[in-house]
Amino acid sequence: MKIALVGNQNSGKTTLFNTLTGMNAKIGNWPGVTIEKKVGKIKKTIHEIIDLPGIYSLSPYSTEEEISRKFIFEEKPDVIINIVDSTSLERSLYLTTQLLELDCKVIVALNMTDILAKKGISINETKLEKELGTKVIKISALKETGITELLEEINKKKNYNSKKIYEDDIENLISKVSELLDTKTINKRFVAVKLIEKDERFKYLNTPSISKMVQELSDNYEEDLEEIIATQRYEFIEKIKKVSVIEKQIKETISDKIDKILLNKWLSFPIFIAIMFLIYYLSVGVIGSYTVDWVAGIIETFGETVGTFLTNIGASEWVNSLAVDGIIAGVGAVLGFVPQLIILFICISVLETTGYMSRIALLLDKIFRKIGLSGKSLIPFIVGSGCSVPGVMGARIIENQDEREMTTILTPFIPCSAKLPIIALFAGYFFGDYAGVASASLYFFAIIIIILSAILMKKFVFKKTSSTYISELPDYKLPSIKYVAKDVFEKIIAFIKRAGSVILICSIVIWFLLSFSFSFEYGIDVEESMLASIGKTISWVFYPMLGENSWGATVSAIQGLVAKEQVISSMSVIAGLAEETEEGSKIFGEGSIFSFFTTASAYAFMVFNLFSAPCFGAIGAMKRELGGTKKVLKAVIFQTIVAWILATITYQVGSRIENGTITVADILIIGVILIGVFTIIAEIIRKRRNGEECIGCPYSRECNKK
Repeated sequence: MKIALVGNQNSGKTTLFNTLTGMNAKIGNWPGVTIEKKVGKIKKTIHEIIDLPGIYSLSPYSTEEEISRKFIFEEKPDVIINIVDSTSLERSLYLTTQLLELDCKVIVALNMTDILAKKGISINETKLEKELGTKVIKISALKETGITELLEEINKKKNYNSKKIYEDDIENLISKVSELLDTKTINKRFVAVKLIEKDERFKYLNTPSISKMVQELSDNYEEDLEEIIATQRYEFIEKIKKVSVIEKQIKETISDKIDKILLNKWLSFPIFIAIMFLIYYLSVGVIGSYTVDWVAGIIETFGETVGTFLTNIGASEWVNSLAVDGIIAGVGAVLGFVPQLIILFICISVLETTGYMSRIALLLDKIFRKIGLSGKSLIPFIVGSGCSVPGVMGARIIENQDEREMTTILTPFIPCSAKLPIIALFAGYFFGDYAGVASASLYFFAIIIIILSAILMKKFVFKKTSSTYISELPDYKLPSIKYVAKDVFEKIIAFIKRAGSVILICSIVIWFLLSFSFSFEYGIDVEESMLASIGKTISWVFYPMLGENSWGATVSAIQGLVAKEQVISSMSVIAGLAEETEEGSKIFGEGSIFSFFTTASAYAFMVFNLFSAPCFGAIGAMKRELGGTKKVLKAVIFQTIVAWILATITYQVGSRIENGTITVADILIIGVILIGVFTIIAEIIRKRRNGEECIGCPYSRECNKK
């Protein structure tokens, strides 16, 4: 049996899916979590269950809504479980009225009933069941109540009577249109309604007779029939609500009290900034750095043990070097940051499950709309903080094509988990006790660059963006330890698997190129290796941002195209083979080819790796979302150019501050002057466009006349 889970965004579909299947699909107390359908089997049964992306109606306006509608019509599920958020019944039942028009068994699962009492709401499911004409079951997907009754109902035969939703003239027309449809047409009532609404997706089923009947009825109304049908749906829902829902005097909820602080006009942004600084302080700062040192010690000891063992059994020098300096140093350098990633993933997962992410989207929506994006763009950015690949895929929840493409291109700018090892290593070594501040500053730097890039794109590339964002804020919920643990575990396992596959292969390749010359001689000076020769050829590109022709930093940065974690892995392998230099935390020590790094060049190097083209996986996801090689190539070039320019500016300014050539005060004054100049120029351009007189121009009136 094929069962489909259908419901609004943030209604608890994925939580129910996990409960029924025992799987660990991504969940979050914010909309847009399910981007593609998820498939599993109900525990102890052979029933296949599909978790579809959240939708508000069967008239799709976004990619995720199209996925759900297409599955329902083409895959023909045996049962549809309609997940209804019982705390927002009126909004949820609009979709229910459409599902009941399908030729399919529909079970209404009233979710979140455990928090109804707190809201002063009581729902009589028996009366609701009678009014809808289908089975209604109260459940709590999170607390796993009502699940047994739901499973029992799935196995029962379809037994409900379709209720009349519309007024008699509409209902009569639906019956007549249904009779005129081809006998092979499925979901006749639903299709008839869509033809009356003049839905373009069903025009291929239209006939002259149907068009004439629809037009005759349409002439009797001043409004469009689509608007009339929607209005009558809501009237039907309102009638149901009056009969089956009892609302007591609702007291101010805990969520309302919390929002008075977190969404306060003056406090909201400072609180958001403080939360993000705290996250990076915990993951990259004091706590994170202690864990890295501890793990690095274990890996170093393991490497020495393996090296001694290989020497004792008679392994040759180059095999010993491959195992210790290539594999263990390369993979170990990345695995050393796992404790920090665990802390970061826990913090992000807690924010997601509590409902704070929806508040962040609301906070930034006003800014995003002005630059051609919407609050929904924040969802891919948040997902991208874990990994850019699902972040980029998350852009498909955005209806407007220009907004969607802009979000796809800008999402890789957010620091993902693969970039955290780079940030943690450089920030921890060069900024010491201020590592958390330096790391968090990159996050906010990314937001600023995203905003500026979006303004430029809207000005010169995407000129027809039209941003709208409507979202109902969910109640705050205590994070589920079970789901947070599962979520973090899945992400860490994926990271370790990546280190054990892609990073392993790349580390071996780097070791080989570093250990042999082009004549395949082993034991050569590192400066004569194949890798050094390749790096020296292109190192001039990185000179403006590093102040040094470093072939090691060059090839390490280029390795980031394969996987951002590989940047640190590559540096560890290179430093491990450099004379009198140990790997790990001593990459930048005296005698290392990376000892040239200063605070300015270190921050510039972090900036370049943050904004440069993402890994191959993310580039592949961008290609799918942008719809072509040409577009993704332009995006990658744009990202890399932005990264190079920002890194160069960072180093050139930072190095001059370090040597005292300029001061922070100088930069602030120059910044104020530049802002003033650009403001004046923008005002002149605005006035010229509006036909107003130019500032200080004696010929302005003549220009306007022309």
